[in-house]
Amino acid sequence: MRKIQMVDLKGQYEAIKGEVNDSFQEILESSAFINGPEVQKFQKEMEEYLDVKHVIPCANGTDALQIAMMGLDLKPGDEVITADFTFAATVEVIALLQLTPVLVDVEPDTFNIDPEAIKRAITSKTKAIVPVHLFGQTANMDAIMEIAGEHDLYVIEDNAQAIGGNYHFKNSGRVKAGAIGDVAATSFFPSKNLGCYGDGGAIFTNNDDLAHTIRGIVNHGMYERYHHDVVGVNSRLDSLQAAVLRAKLPKLDYYNKARREAAEKYDEALRGQGFLEIPVREGEPDTHVFHQYTLKITNGKRDELVKHLQEKDIPCGVYYPIPLHKQKAYTDERYNEGDFPVTNQLVKEVISLPMHTELEDDQIAYITSTIIDFLKKG
Repeated sequence: MRKIQMVDLKGQYEAIKGEVNDSFQEILESSAFINGPEVQKFQKEMEEYLDVKHVIPCANGTDALQIAMMGLDLKPGDEVITADFTFAATVEVIALLQLTPVLVDVEPDTFNIDPEAIKRAITSKTKAIVPVHLFGQTANMDAIMEIAGEHDLYVIEDNAQAIGGNYHFKNSGRVKAGAIGDVAATSFFPSKNLGCYGDGGAIFTNNDDLAHTIRGIVNHGMYERYHHDVVGVNSRLDSLQAAVLRAKLPKLDYYNKARREAAEKYDEALRGQGFLEIPVREGEPDTHVFHQYTLKITNGKRDELVKHLQEKDIPCGVYYPIPLHKQKAYTDERYNEGDFPVTNQLVKEVISLPMHTELEDDQIAYITSTIIDFLKKG
């Protein structure tokens, strides 16, 4: 059995090595390192894949979130609702822009933001909702878009973990995650389902005016060189990263299919085990692309299991061990512990297993048998 990796980037690289290396050589020879032809081609190909009018590449996923909010011209003090159970980047950019983050609880089965909690959190100062499609599963966008429409709120999708996933609306068909709200942000961090070999990100929107504003923001506020029309930042995807993404994008559906198949094998081995809950899927299978395969360990021994797996050379992760409302940077007297019962429980129970396109059956068998043996010993 090969050594188990949490994410096997080297194995994935081997399958696209020739294409990536050739592209790198062309870029090095042309010296078109910033906003070169590779970036422009990737932008167009991503627009076609997502069936979205505008893709604006940028330097990383955190920038993508910040720039999306800057493009909407949100003002200091405006409230932005998002999930308590997610990575800090989502709330980080809200605070950086002097907006007011409003953290709410998540659903116990999907781990995604709870629409009912969103409703309870809306005030006269609320201007936007940021649903995070956590671990690769699209949030309940039927409910979220309905809430946003009723209260005239922007929807900013955090699509960093669900690229390639679909959402099936009850009455209007299938839409790619990231092409639903007013604007979306994604990350191309190497471990993502569509990852480059450094930092990278992008913003998606169908709004022509918003796209125009964002294109200026990512480039120091310039549409014409040395003419600064809006307040901007320096956030551009470099050509080497675009070349990697161009090599991977045609394979993204295959990558996601391989992840779903690995998840099904985990399910088959672990379903019905005591003190363990496998991931729940909402709706059609293609709504979940399994950026992470995350279990709940319900006997209070999650941390012991983490240590046991590490001793058996099985990598794992705890995403996330501390709720955002308990992080020092984001504590706020507005929050009551009674508002976050699900998140406060999840941080004690969740554990993510190795998940990538190169997982092999003997590796999955070893991982799952190790978990089962541990749980049986109590």
